[in-house]
Amino acid sequence: MTRTVVVTGGGTGIGRATALRFAAAGDDVYVTGRRPEPLAETVALALKAGATGTVESVLCDSSSAEQLRALVAQLPDTVDVLVNNAGGNTDFDAADGEGLEALAETWLTNFRANVLTAVLTTEALADKLADNGAVVSIGSIAADKGAGSYGAAKAALASWNVYVAGVLGERGITANVVSPGYIGETEFFRDRMTAQRRETLIAATKNGRAGEPDDVAETIFFLASPGGRHLSAQVLNVNGGAQTTR
Repeated sequence: MTRTVVVTGGGTGIGRATALRFAAAGDDVYVTGRRPEPLAETVALALKAGATGTVESVLCDSSSAEQLRALVAQLPDTVDVLVNNAGGNTDFDAADGEGLEALAETWLTNFRANVLTAVLTTEALADKLADNGAVVSIGSIAADKGAGSYGAAKAALASWNVYVAGVLGERGITANVVSPGYIGETEFFRDRMTAQRRETLIAATKNGRAGEPDDVAETIFFLASPGGRHLSAQVLNVNGGAQTTR
């Protein structure tokens, strides 16, 4: 049965890989983001790969209530899978500043990008989410490692996920977080990754390699599959063993 899937931040990296994975399965996929060019490229790649379902892009900043309302109006009546991928470490884009005001802005910006986007998008689509559907949000190894405002935001996302899993669980909807470690081939580090840093991150894994966007996409796809129906309120680490939980 064809499902309707919404992937926020679907223009690059993990979001793109996820959109392509669902499109390859014949699902109808809607990718959202703030930049039209990457979104259009995702759609083109899906169609080139032979996607048989609908693959469309919708410009939307997931931290904007107004834009989310416009997004909802453009979606079908039912959404089976929501992937909250929009976010990233906004510290890389922050202007240099000193003092409490600059610190407050740093923390608020990361919170908006990584927590508020997921909260608002999930709430905006709540009435459209199909019973027995799935919500998957993208966390980060930084939530466990400690990484300033970005790590704290991802930790908050994991806490919120437990709450929303309880709310949506009444309708059979699962809610989980997929928490990647170092994933190559993304825009996350804004081309600031040094060779030494990359070697260090790979050395921390048990399998001796960087993660790939497809690694995360396959985990998300599983969580939305029949095999993932009794997994909810969980954080699944996809990091090659660089961070373990007991």
